[in-house]
Amino acid sequence: MPDPKNINLRRYDDGTPSIMRKATVYTDLHFYRKSDVLVQLTKAFCERFLPKHGDRTVDQMVQAARSVKQNIAEGLTDGQTSFETEIKLMGIAKGSNQELLEDYQDYLKQHGLNDWAKAGHMRQRYDKLLAFCRTHNDLADYAPLFPHMTDEEMANTAISLCHIVDKTMTSFMAKRDREFVEEGGVRERMTAARLDMRDTQKQIIAQLEQENAALKARIEALERENAALRGERKL
Repeated sequence: MPDPKNINLRRYDDGTPSIMRKATVYTDLHFYRKSDVLVQLTKAFCERFLPKHGDRTVDQMVQAARSVKQNIAEGLTDGQTSFETEIKLMGIAKGSNQELLEDYQDYLKQHGLNDWAKAGHMRQRYDKLLAFCRTHNDLADYAPLFPHMTDEEMANTAISLCHIVDKTMTSFMAKRDREFVEEGGVRERMTAARLDMRDTQKQIIAQLEQENAALKARIEALERENAALRGERKL
């Protein structure tokens, strides 16, 4: 358990400690932005290549893609006050991402298409695709390509994005895990904040006592000076 005195607390402008962690701007994170691409790519893929009625795969894939994005957003928002909630929701996002990955891999198998990461003769094309996905994070980079891509190209793009999202989320969660071990959860931060306030109050009291003692000494000195002046006047 972390020592509450060693927990680094944020502070309000008046110096009061806050139990909340610094907010994570999830929209700046590459894996969140790529998850947004996955949602729109999956919708476009299903619209073009899967039956519009009678196939539950469409709903499953779209919902899995949305689950990745939404649970990242909710987890990192709730994580400002709760490590536990953040880790739980990020875990759900990782599970949904794996589900979506397998749906795309299954599609390629069922339609006799190439999974470029596994097909040796597609290695050069896969490397080029992977490089593109690593360096492009926003829907604006991908959306213009959707109408012109084959199902094999779209599926492999989605698979590449899923792999990248999984890897970067795993690294992010490992970092969060270390932070939890070092800082604890909201209970530990509440204890740290109370101890901090208690120490602050003690410091204020000690400072006031010092100021009070200094004022008393000054008053006594002035009284002595006044007494001396009165004695001189009598003489």
